[in-house]
Amino acid sequence: MSKNNGKGDQYENQFPQPARKQTFSEMLYDPQDGTILGRTPKSWGQLFVFYSIFYIILAILFSICMLAMLSTVNVDQPKWQLEESLIGTNPGLGVRPISEETERGSVIEFDKKKPAEIDYWTGLIYDYLKDYNSTEGRKMKHCDFNQTHNKQDVCFVDETQFGPCTAANKYGYNQGKPCVFLKLNKIYGWVPQVYDAATPNMPEDLQQTINNSKVEERQKIWVSCNGHYGKDKEQFQNISYYPSQGIPSYYYPYLKQPGYLSPLVAVQFHDPPIGSLMDVECRAWAKNIIYSGSLRDRKGSVTFQFLMD
Repeated sequence: MSKNNGKGDQYENQFPQPARKQTFSEMLYDPQDGTILGRTPKSWGQLFVFYSIFYIILAILFSICMLAMLSTVNVDQPKWQLEESLIGTNPGLGVRPISEETERGSVIEFDKKKPAEIDYWTGLIYDYLKDYNSTEGRKMKHCDFNQTHNKQDVCFVDETQFGPCTAANKYGYNQGKPCVFLKLNKIYGWVPQVYDAATPNMPEDLQQTINNSKVEERQKIWVSCNGHYGKDKEQFQNISYYPSQGIPSYYYPYLKQPGYLSPLVAVQFHDPPIGSLMDVECRAWAKNIIYSGSLRDRKGSVTFQFLMD
């Protein structure tokens, strides 16, 4: 009999034994232990049930949160409007055409003798006006100042009233008399407070236009275009506005009416200088449109440049 009385075997069993080496096929399925990828079928079943219940509960909680959030959203109108919204109550003034090539900036540069350059700018205008040409199926009415208007009415924007600023005339670019189109950005529920009388700070031509207009036809957001700098103002002696020098108030408010299109004013420059850059500033006039000519915080106006060769 050994002196240690079998205690050596006892101590030897207390140390961990090296794991049995497994082949790749045994890692996938071990017939000795009956495991698949290291787990028994029962363990895999428990794991599957746990995660199934976990993701079902997670999906239910997510659905409840989404339903609660969507119940506060009105698809027909924004929750925050006018003063309460991020957009605010001061609509911006936009101009078309505007190049999609960022390196061109806001410069409308063309040579009236080069058809390719003419087609580039007229193509941009034509694409923008496509919706105004395709009005089939839209519930629109021909509005005027002598009618009674419902807020939900959608007034027709008549492209035939843009004078010579039409696709057939190449919007004047081939004649060296280019047209641009002015529009106000849409703000839900905004209603203009119009100037029904001229004010001293308005350009003289706009004052004259307002004074010569009928009283009932003064319900407009007036627009004016002039040289942005002193050197450019001398070039602004021959400008035409179509169909008038303002946007009628009966196009407002915008209430997300089906088929609504922003009203436009076409502005034609008859004698832009040749070979020199002309800076243009166009401004919208209404009592509740704040104007700022600051380069960093422009409001109620838009600037662009003409360079005609």
